Amino acid sequence: MNVEILSNIIANQGFPIALSILLIFRIDRFMQEIVTAQKEGYRQLLENTKEIHSTLTSLNQQNREYYSLHFSEVQKELAGVKVGLGSPR
Repeated sequence: MNVEILSNIIANQGFPIALSILLIFRIDRFMQEIVTAQKEGYRQLLENTKEIHSTLTSLNQQNREYYSLHFSEVQKELAGVKVGLGSPR
């Protein structure tokens, strides 16, 4: 086997194989970056969802306290109105 035949074999078969291996490594690295970015996106989404849930829970609690206080005051006023209506009779 002479050098020319050997170089033809390497050029015809070795280059496509080397190029394929290089492209596979580049695609693999790109896929790893995509997975990392996706995980980070999910983490941020979960964190934001927890923050929104906490805010809504706090607002609901504040509303419950406000309306409970307001309802108590209305009940007292209605009790006063009933007493006021009942006394002239």
